[in-house]
Amino acid sequence: MAILQVFNFIIQTKIFHETISKMKNLTISRSLTLALSGMLFSSMIWAQGDKSSRPSPPATATGKVNGATITINYSSPSVKGRKIWGELVPYDQVWRAGANEATLFTTDKDIKVEGKPLKAGKYSLYAIPGQNEWTIILNSQTGQWGIKMDGSTTEDPSKDVLRVKVKPQKAKAFQEHMAYTIDNNGFALVWENLSVPVMVK
Repeated sequence: MAILQVFNFIIQTKIFHETISKMKNLTISRSLTLALSGMLFSSMIWAQGDKSSRPSPPATATGKVNGATITINYSSPSVKGRKIWGELVPYDQVWRAGANEATLFTTDKDIKVEGKPLKAGKYSLYAIPGQNEWTIILNSQTGQWGIKMDGSTTEDPSKDVLRVKVKPQKAKAFQEHMAYTIDNNGFALVWENLSVPVMVK
C-alpha cells in the first residue's frame, strides 16, 4: 500500500512539473506574442504619425486665382518605372487623384471651375482619367481615406458638388512625382508625361 502511494505521488509530481513547464512555455509564448503585437502596433502608429516617411509623402500646392486662395493637400506617388495612365491608373474609373487620404481642395472664396460655380469651402478632389478627356470631381465629403478595402475609391456620387470635363495635355517634361500646380489660370495635375489643366475664375 505504501509503495502504491509513493508511486502515485511520483506520477502526480511528474504531472505537476510537466503542467508547470507547459504553463511557463505558454506564458512565454503569450508574452512574446503580446510584445510583438505591441511593437507592430507602435510602428503602425508611428508610420501614420510620420507621414513624411510614406512611399507617397504628403505635399501642398497653394496659390491665388482671381483673388481666391486655393490650396490642394495631397499625397504624391512616384512613377518608379511604371506605366501610369491606362495601367497603374485605369482609364474610365474614379481615381483619388493622389495617394493615401482623399486629395483635399480648399478655396477661401466662391469661384468658377470650368465655368461652373463652386462655393468657398473644403472638398475632396477625385478624377476619372480618359485617353482624350478627364472628369474632375469635387465632393463635399472630406477627411476620408482615398480608397476602400476592395480598392475602389471612397467617392460617394450623392455628395458630388461639381463635375467638369477637361482635356489632358502632354507635359513639358517628365514628372517623376505627381504634383499639383496653381497659377492665374487655375490648377493642374502633372504626373509622368501628362498635364491636366483645370480652369478657375
